[in-house]
Amino acid sequence: MTSRRLALISMAALLLAGCDKPGGSAGSGASFRAVDITGAEYARQLSMQDPDGKTRTLADFKGKVTVVFFGYTQCPDVCPTTMAELAQVKKSLGADGDRIQGVFVTVDPDRDTPELLKAYMGSFDPSFVALRGTPEQTAAMAKEFKVFYAKVPGRTEGSYTVDHTAGSYVFDASGKVRLFVRYGSGADALAADLKTLLAAG
Repeated sequence: MTSRRLALISMAALLLAGCDKPGGSAGSGASFRAVDITGAEYARQLSMQDPDGKTRTLADFKGKVTVVFFGYTQCPDVCPTTMAELAQVKKSLGADGDRIQGVFVTVDPDRDTPELLKAYMGSFDPSFVALRGTPEQTAAMAKEFKVFYAKVPGRTEGSYTVDHTAGSYVFDASGKVRLFVRYGSGADALAADLKTLLAAG
């Protein structure tokens, strides 16, 4: 993915993320490094299957601060960087890290098999959960989260990459969406925001 295309996707996602709550952290009572989208009228539900075929929803992760990222396993840069950073932050939080839940939603269900997704999550943190749906379910969840994704033909016949929103959504322990984390914000900023949400209970 070119840096220009990545920048455009990130900017589009940021504009979408901010459209329900202009002014960032206003009204949430806390100061965050990421974009505060507390009270947003989107990203309110998530229902897809994990690699074992069990339907998972946001309710399954209540009690934990949950970070949801839409990507795909053959992503060359943004996806592995994001998941590795989350795993690093989780580990840096020590015992509190047990209350952090990573969720990876594939936007490439055609290639991302349950087996592949399980192995991919295991390479970052075994506690992270991958979710997969039909193309229709994927489109519905992307719409719910205002996530953009589109196949881009590769150099050889049948090959492709997937352009997609390069940010993460953070939910508090009660299951309410709170933050949109822009790609490239850094581990320190993410750790600070997760600590704030963990402290809130």
